Amino acid sequence: MAIIDFQFLSKTLATTTSISIILPERDDWFQAHGNQTPYPTLYLLHGLSNNHSTYVRNTNIERYASEKGIAVVMPSFDHSFYSNMAYGHRYFDYFTKELLPLLPTLFPLAQEREKNFVAGHSMGGYGAFKMALSSPSHFAKAASMSGVMDIDYILHHPFDNFSIEAVTGGKTTLHGTPSDLYHLIRENKKNGVLLPELYQTCGTEDFLYEDNLAFRDFLKKENIHAKYVEAPGEHNFKFWDKSIENVLEWL
Repeated sequence: MAIIDFQFLSKTLATTTSISIILPERDDWFQAHGNQTPYPTLYLLHGLSNNHSTYVRNTNIERYASEKGIAVVMPSFDHSFYSNMAYGHRYFDYFTKELLPLLPTLFPLAQEREKNFVAGHSMGGYGAFKMALSSPSHFAKAASMSGVMDIDYILHHPFDNFSIEAVTGGKTTLHGTPSDLYHLIRENKKNGVLLPELYQTCGTEDFLYEDNLAFRDFLKKENIHAKYVEAPGEHNFKFWDKSIENVLEWL
């Protein structure tokens, strides 16, 4: 495996930002696919108070990715909830308009929809579904691990040392907006959009467990097929390390 700490000046963010990228060894890949074939790629999104190094430091993602022959891209998104912040950077545009087109020009990453996936935990679980449902033509599959399924949960359950006002600009609800996963599902369904395959998992002792159950039931009501997995576990990397291994099996 190669682990690359890639830094570049983002025009969207107007600052230098870091990305961790895992690229598998090429030996077996050469034999199976030829040396010019780009890797299927998983964009792996971190949670609140984490950054691009989170999965490398806290999980076995390097080994899991090596076993599957998949590239993993892990950017940093601060406390943005993967949004264009009211008071801060335009992280949604950074990901969808800058990062996704740029990286395949610099690294051997696949561009085809069927070879692009997105996943994440907690804030990143929300972000994975948001990005996939906002850009369904880019991602074939999306996985949320202990994700925030109802964005208004953060408005009504503030975390210590974090205010979502920088993201929302003081709005009292985000329901019915492009930040609302429920709204994105309804809009895509109404417009006949081909949705990515969805995978949702959460620990039964997680404080977001009820939130995840509600979204699972919503998808069933809307006749949206999604794989739902629950197991004993809390909101921590002991649960997410096993979860990301399961997600890669699913991919």
